[in-house]
Amino acid sequence: MILTLFITTLLVGLSVIVHYEAVYRLFTFMPSRSKRPRLGVIWGVLLALLAHIIEVLIFSVGYYGLILAEEYGTLVGAVTPGFQDCVYYSFVTYSTIGFGDLIPTGPLRFLTGIESLTGLVLIAWTASCMYFQMEALYRKKFKSG
Repeated sequence: MILTLFITTLLVGLSVIVHYEAVYRLFTFMPSRSKRPRLGVIWGVLLALLAHIIEVLIFSVGYYGLILAEEYGTLVGAVTPGFQDCVYYSFVTYSTIGFGDLIPTGPLRFLTGIESLTGLVLIAWTASCMYFQMEALYRKKFKSG
């Protein structure tokens, strides 16, 4: 369980760093598009989606590594869980959809719970940043005419 806790902490830390950098870029990039706010918003959304995909892939590597070690659990429902199954499972978990077609066993359950919480927080972070950026861009656009 100690190794699972360490790997989970590492994966969350990497995801938060990736997300922070994406949000920072979003805040510096979108205002430079203030003459064309729509374009800035579109690029901001695409950057946010890219960041979330990278974060899902980070967790996927963690799942896959723990599954390969065999003593940390597996994903029940997949015949032989491969990396593609781990990516799918990570997307479903990160976004908190939770279809239930793949079920973690053993210490993987801890990583699953933490990934759900992390995804929820990072998605909310993205939404709040996008809201503030869009509000500032549109306020500036409509104020100046």
